[in-house]
Amino acid sequence: MKKMLKYSAFAVAMAGMTSAAQAVDLNVVSWGGAYTASQMNAYHKPYMKANPGVKINSIDYSGGLAEMRAQTEAGNVTWDLLDLVLSDAITGCDEGMFRPIKIDSELAAAPDGTPASKDFLEGTLLSECFVPQIIYSTAFAYRKDAFGGKNPTKMSDVFDLKNFPGKRALQKKPINNLEWALIADGVPLDKIYDVLDTDEGKDRAFAKLGTIKKEVIWWTEGAVPPQLLADGEAVFGTGYNGRWFSAIAEEKQPFAMLWDGQVLDIDGWAVPAKGKNVDAVMTFLKYATDTQRLADQAKFISYGPARKSSGPMVSKHATLGIEMAPHMPTKYADQGFLTGFSWWADNGDEMNERFAAWLLQ
Repeated sequence: MKKMLKYSAFAVAMAGMTSAAQAVDLNVVSWGGAYTASQMNAYHKPYMKANPGVKINSIDYSGGLAEMRAQTEAGNVTWDLLDLVLSDAITGCDEGMFRPIKIDSELAAAPDGTPASKDFLEGTLLSECFVPQIIYSTAFAYRKDAFGGKNPTKMSDVFDLKNFPGKRALQKKPINNLEWALIADGVPLDKIYDVLDTDEGKDRAFAKLGTIKKEVIWWTEGAVPPQLLADGEAVFGTGYNGRWFSAIAEEKQPFAMLWDGQVLDIDGWAVPAKGKNVDAVMTFLKYATDTQRLADQAKFISYGPARKSSGPMVSKHATLGIEMAPHMPTKYADQGFLTGFSWWADNGDEMNERFAAWLLQ
């Protein structure tokens, strides 16, 4: 009996040591609002429940690579996992900020055994440092009561101040705004980046954007445009389609979507190369990007999962009870275009500098 008690005490002590050794805080960085809430509900909370030693700290940021670059250069990387757009992942990977990921050996296969590299949607695996998560769009919404019953039908109406007067809420970045300006100026969707790749095309985009500059409220946080429309401070706004869905379907705001000209984008994860908890975060990442978890996320927000096997599993909204498939931006893909990831990876810094100077003119 004494031997048994002694062994039991030893076993309990060892179990405690093992639990303590596995305990870890993971700083997971994302965009905030309804989007981060969907992540927390779909996989952060379930993962912490299944792994009591892991605490996931959700940190909000405004996008871009400035903070990640500063942490890397200072040799003090405190972020463990970063949610970002593909163009930033390409740039960060080229600069050595992010860790290359072995898709098939480090991520979960589909339920039928299909390797992850074959299960993610075509065209989404464009960087060895990037794990696709969702397909979303940046699109316009407008107040239905703003124009006396004459509602806009196309994206170029945003540039029509005569027929659709009022403030426009645009993101304080050149990406998307330059593309929309060219579309409004008559450039076909399939020629946007050919035109933007010329000096004349860049000048043309900035000139067209200048025609509405005085009526623009520039935003940097994703929660701002729905609030500006709700407060009546703007009549049009660009924003992430999931934010608009939340405002329209959940908050019952008097808004309507303008899918024409929507910019489809791929959002996903990157692991900082100099992060302190790489093994723990890779275990979490495998879980968070499996078929079921990406399908579960669509119960909370209208973003399309990046895995083929997740699509058929998309069901109803977790609280509203409405079918979510019709609210996915992929349903209206023919009305928009895919972000030119490579173009922005090559030209982003130059365009950001020019845009900042243009704002001050």
